Amino acid sequence: MIVNYIEQGWEIITQRAHGVLAAQIAMQWRKKDRPERWTETLIAIADHDDAQTELEDDDLITPLGGPVNFGMKKFEPEHSRRLHDFSVSKSRYIALLTSIHMCFLHEAEAGDNPAVKPFLAEQKKLQAKWRKELNLTQKEIKRVYGLMEWCDAFSLLLAQHDLQPESRVIEVSQGPDAQQYKLMRKPNGSLSINPWPFEETNFSLSLETRVLSTLQFKSGSQFKKEMAAAEVVEKVWQMEK
Repeated sequence: MIVNYIEQGWEIITQRAHGVLAAQIAMQWRKKDRPERWTETLIAIADHDDAQTELEDDDLITPLGGPVNFGMKKFEPEHSRRLHDFSVSKSRYIALLTSIHMCFLHEAEAGDNPAVKPFLAEQKKLQAKWRKELNLTQKEIKRVYGLMEWCDAFSLLLAQHDLQPESRVIEVSQGPDAQQYKLMRKPNGSLSINPWPFEETNFSLSLETRVLSTLQFKSGSQFKKEMAAAEVVEKVWQMEK
């Protein structure tokens, strides 16, 4: 989950809600540059964190009683295997993109965690197999994953309140075309990306969040109970060229 400390307490965003926002962003991508397998691409982007189900997990609070932000977590074999199984059950193409994303996330941990290296090796073998079966080149799938990673990065910027004030820009990530895209808030309050990569000149994005006023939880069970009872607050951003 994504955790923001705000005036009212903890703002909690589930990993799945973040995935939905990433898919909303992808849905607006210019039509001429969309991958051929567009529906599967959108599903892969929406579901890239599908195995994270906060109300079922146990590792939800820190030793000091605060909620665990996603950035605090490292490679989790059970979670990664579950995500692999979910994606394989949908399609090889979705599994391929999901596998590349897992490798992207955990590559840096391979030297420190002995469980990571064999998992990545297995995934890379499967990626080669799926690319061959789907008749996709390394260049083609790299471009599609570039879009997936870009939408993921943009979604995280919004979810983590990383927008800069006073019309300052923040870099999103290199997109599938190897361009560096920059995000800024316009004087009228709307957001804009330069260069503009979307089909429409304006549209809205939304994200569901929950705010918990308790700052220190005695147990994961207490956190789950308050999380389940919390009111859902929808945040909306207006995008404008």
